[in-house]
Amino acid sequence: MLNRMPSWGIIPIPCDNTDQMSVCGVDEAGKGSVLGPMVTAGVLVVDPSELDGLGMKDSKQLSPGRREELYEIIVKRWKTAAVVKSPADIDSRPGTMNTFTASCHAEVIQRLTPAKAYLDACDVNAARFGTIVKSFSGLSNLEIVSEHKADDKFLIVGAASIVAKVTRDRLIEELSNEFGSVGSGYPSDPATIAFLEEYVRRTGTPPSCARRTWKTVDEVIARCSQQSLSDFF
Repeated sequence: MLNRMPSWGIIPIPCDNTDQMSVCGVDEAGKGSVLGPMVTAGVLVVDPSELDGLGMKDSKQLSPGRREELYEIIVKRWKTAAVVKSPADIDSRPGTMNTFTASCHAEVIQRLTPAKAYLDACDVNAARFGTIVKSFSGLSNLEIVSEHKADDKFLIVGAASIVAKVTRDRLIEELSNEFGSVGSGYPSDPATIAFLEEYVRRTGTPPSCARRTWKTVDEVIARCSQQSLSDFF
């Protein structure tokens, strides 16, 4: 089994309708995951009301099948972009995770160049998050709407959450094809923890798909070390 990661970065998502779009929504998936990437995605439209009646919701409120269906609709009708950050990118970030996430939002916005952007704020201070994103974007005339649970309040952010979630789920599937079942990648998932523990016990080190600076990884290593010592004695 090779201990390598898929080739990730900025994922271009084709779309036929790219003219005169001026409003985008941005959201991320996988921020708190211990395995796999964080995906930040954006959807650009002329008028957010274009999304009415399609059943757009926060991706967490949709079944996997429905997310896939809506994803195909979104990428065919509107311009989209997804920025993927690997565990190594996340571990080597220069600042806090919130600041890093803001930079990813800005990277998506730079690719879409909207006049107005709706953001799902991951900072406890939603306005501060919006200010940081705008500063990173370099777009001085950009209007920002940064709110908590924006993926549930605004259809355009819900659409972005769908693109982010589906993109990340497909990358997690790649990891499962590479490493064996890794679960969802989140610390709350017993399958993910079981995979980590088995891998560390077998190899003595976390897999490359793990965020090695995460507390969860330290805890798994400590447990496996204690188990190895108890077996010895």
